[in-house]
Amino acid sequence: MKKSIVFALLALLGCTQLSAQGSAQTPMVKVRITPTNGSWDYRVGERIKMAVSVELNELPLRDVAFTYEAGPELVEPTVTGQATTKDGSVTLDLGRMDKPGFFNLDVRVRVNGVDYRQWKTVAVDKERIEPTVTMPADFQSYWQSQLDADAAMPLRPRMELLPERCTDRTDVYEVSYLYTPQGGRFYGILCVPKAEGKYPAVLRVPGAGVRSYQGSAWQADKGFITLDVGIHGIPVTLEPVVYERLFAGILNRYYTMNLESRDDYYYNRVIRGCKRAVDLIFTLDKFNGRIGVQGSSQGGALTVMVAALDPRVCCAAAALPAMSDMTGYLHGCAGGWPQILKNPAECIYNRKEIVNTLLYYDTVNFARLLKIPIYYMLSYNDKVCPPTSTFSVYNATAAPKRMQLTHETGHWYYPEQAGQMDTYIEKALQ
Repeated sequence: MKKSIVFALLALLGCTQLSAQGSAQTPMVKVRITPTNGSWDYRVGERIKMAVSVELNELPLRDVAFTYEAGPELVEPTVTGQATTKDGSVTLDLGRMDKPGFFNLDVRVRVNGVDYRQWKTVAVDKERIEPTVTMPADFQSYWQSQLDADAAMPLRPRMELLPERCTDRTDVYEVSYLYTPQGGRFYGILCVPKAEGKYPAVLRVPGAGVRSYQGSAWQADKGFITLDVGIHGIPVTLEPVVYERLFAGILNRYYTMNLESRDDYYYNRVIRGCKRAVDLIFTLDKFNGRIGVQGSSQGGALTVMVAALDPRVCCAAAALPAMSDMTGYLHGCAGGWPQILKNPAECIYNRKEIVNTLLYYDTVNFARLLKIPIYYMLSYNDKVCPPTSTFSVYNATAAPKRMQLTHETGHWYYPEQAGQMDTYIEKALQ
């Protein structure tokens, strides 16, 4: 259970250095929003009606005034107003949606001088959501050319045993390998079972941010080689203050660096470095040839990308995948993290050359290429990787797929769900 809780927290950290959704404490006053049709799912053209109550000590308060905004998620609201709970609850008629997507109600109320806020999101024909992003004609050939260039470059791996992290069953190493011709190195934590034999491997790719990594010795103890990689070309065992300063300094908003250039965009080397992690695993004597990849948020995007680019990957699990349908805002719907095209009329990144770059880095276009089984974990109330964007990825995936869905979570998931994702990968690799 300890590792599941840690992994769930990492899902939050996937983008919480960039965005935070709330406190871990439960507020005294709760705003409750529920759909009146008994489901969180509506159809195009169906009137969306939501009941709102304000509760203290789990009892509804009467005659509490509140304000609200509603409309397609993360774009300009189509409905605004004020209402009162009257007998403890009030039903709001919020209109209809004329196309598939997600619809959000945002309620704000003041009780005894304290402000409270709640939002809930419902789906509208979610299985019919279509991505807005297009695939460039040379998408596959472009990425193949990048991988061909990497294949000509030696890995030159280095491994340093970390005795303090080893267990009675697992050896733990900090590893690195070349990922740029100039000598840049990718770093990670490799865990290898001590017992003789051959083992499947799990590659874990990270959520957004800049930090150290502990590795996944708990999973290696069960008979899996694990490799947790960082993406910034810096060692992953440094003191926390180093990462804090990098994130506040040279790596601040790294996801916007060199956006004008398809070849030089920050994620070009990131994606290639993550793919070369698979190459590294294939050099290990104890590896049995079966590998899965998993990650959350930014790591969910990188999971899809690596699985699409490397045919040796057997299975994948992507939670709350970022970088999904990023052009959505140009078409009046929510786009995926990092949401750099939000408010397109005033957005400094809404330029032809930048939009063209994003087409080559959108998770949807990689999902269209998937051929192996993949497990998706999605949520309705995610404001970082909004469901309009993540369901675009899911719907674009023609490969065998499964979905773990929660209606109440935001950019996080429960420890039980983390465990279920691990179990999926482990069983698929057997």
